[in-house]
Amino acid sequence: MFGALDISTSGLIAQRVQLDTISGNIANAQTTRQTDGREGPYLRRVALLSPGDGRGGAGVHVHGVVEDTQSQPRLVSDPGHPDANADGIVAYPNVDMSTEMINGLVAVRAYEANVTAIEATKSIVASTLRILA
Repeated sequence: MFGALDISTSGLIAQRVQLDTISGNIANAQTTRQTDGREGPYLRRVALLSPGDGRGGAGVHVHGVVEDTQSQPRLVSDPGHPDANADGIVAYPNVDMSTEMINGLVAVRAYEANVTAIEATKSIVASTLRILA
């Protein structure tokens, strides 16, 4: 019975990390500089989920959060921008707001599903205790 709670809890944690990552992407959608001093715009981040709880049990865990280096930055002509190159082109992050919003909705629904599973498990445990008492 407590295994079901552990599985749902791991799902809640994984979806929270997904939502944190998505909100960071949305917040930095217009950031044209890296915070660590590297050249170029902010790179979209993606949370990687893996099966298992990371300790050999059932569930899901966050394997890591990585930068999306596969997609290209958005190039915009803005000669007056301080980060424009010699041709007046500014590289903006590879963050697509539609994709981020959809991913956010999916993560919220998954979070809600895990909360519902926890509530159902609690209800089953309470019913079992009433029967045994």
